Amino acid sequence: MKFTSRHTAAAIGVTLAAATLTGCTEEVGGGGPAAAAGACDPADITLVGQVRNESNPYEAAWLDGGDTFAEQVGLTQQRLTYDGDSTRQQEQISQLLAGDTECLVMNVLPNGDSDTPPIVEGAEEAGAYLVTQWNKPADLNVTDYDHWLSHITYDGVESGRQIGDALAEAIGGSGGVIALQGVLDTGAAKDRFAGFEESLAANPEVELLDDQTANFSRAEALEVTKTLLTKHGEDIEGIWAANDDMALGALEALEQAGRTDVAVVGIDAVPDALTAIEEGTMTATVSSDGPWQGGIGLAIGYCVATGELAVEDIADEDRAWFAEQFLIDQDNVADFVSPEITESDFACDNLFSRSQGAMS
Repeated sequence: MKFTSRHTAAAIGVTLAAATLTGCTEEVGGGGPAAAAGACDPADITLVGQVRNESNPYEAAWLDGGDTFAEQVGLTQQRLTYDGDSTRQQEQISQLLAGDTECLVMNVLPNGDSDTPPIVEGAEEAGAYLVTQWNKPADLNVTDYDHWLSHITYDGVESGRQIGDALAEAIGGSGGVIALQGVLDTGAAKDRFAGFEESLAANPEVELLDDQTANFSRAEALEVTKTLLTKHGEDIEGIWAANDDMALGALEALEQAGRTDVAVVGIDAVPDALTAIEEGTMTATVSSDGPWQGGIGLAIGYCVATGELAVEDIADEDRAWFAEQFLIDQDNVADFVSPEITESDFACDNLFSRSQGAMS
C-alpha cells in the first residue's frame, strides 16, 4: 500500500528497527553444509539485487529498498543491472554462481519469462537462495525446488484493467486510444495488456486505434508516441501505458506536440508519475512498491539462510504469490506521495503479510 521513492529510501532505515531481525541469526541442527541446513552466520551472507537498469525509477527504487534491508542486518547489497540484455543477465548470474554460493541470497528480476528457468536451475545446483519477481513461465513451479524460495508478482490483469477503466472514464466512455506495451516476453506485459483488453470489452465505445511495444522504456515510448500522434492525430484521446516510465515518455511527446487534451495512465507509482497525477497531467497509475520488493526478496532469502525460516515451513501459497496493489488517481495520490514503511515489513515472521493469494 505504500511507496518509497529513491529520495526517501534512506529514511526507511530510521523506521526499520534492526531488532526485528535479530531472531534471524538462530542456527538449526543437522549435518551437511551450512547452506543446506539454513545455518549461515549473518556476517557470511552475500546479498545481491539484480534489475534491468537504474534509469527506470521503479527499478532504482527496488535496489534502494535492497540497500535499506541490507543496512538493517549489517550487510551491503551488491547492485547488479543488465540493461535489458538477457545474455548479460545470464552472464552475471553465472559469475555469481561460479563463486562462493554457500550463503548467497539473490533477489532477481528476470528479463523475460524464458530467462527464469536457467537462473532457477543454476541457483538450485549451486545451493544459492533465490527469490524471483514478475517473470516466470506458467508451467515452472517454485514448489519443485528447494533453493528457489519464492516468486512474487502483481496481478497484471487486474492492474491493466484498472487503468483501462480509469482511462475510459477520463475520456467520457468513448473515443480513440493507443496502447504502449512492455517487453513482450514478460508475464507483466502480457497480463497487463490482457487486462486492458478486458477493459475495452467492458467499454465498447472506446476504440483501440493502435498498440506498439516500447519495452517499458521512457525513451522508446517518447519516439513511439510521436509516431502514433503523427499517424492518428486528433483521433487520440487517451494513452494506455503498461508502466509509468512509458507513460512519462508519452507525456513528453504530448508536450512537444502541444497536446493537453489526452488522458494518460500507467503502472508502478514512480515519483514523477505521482507528481504528474497531482498536477493533473496524468490520470492514474497502479502501485508497485519497488522499495518493498527490493527488500522483501532479500529478507526471505536471509531468513531462510540464517535458519529463522525453513523452506518446508513456507506455505505452498507463499511460494508463488500476488502482492498487494492499489489504483492511484487524484482522489488518493496524496496518500502515496508521503510514503512510509513499518518496521515489521521485513521481519522473518511477517514476510508474506502483503500476499493477496497464490498465483494460479
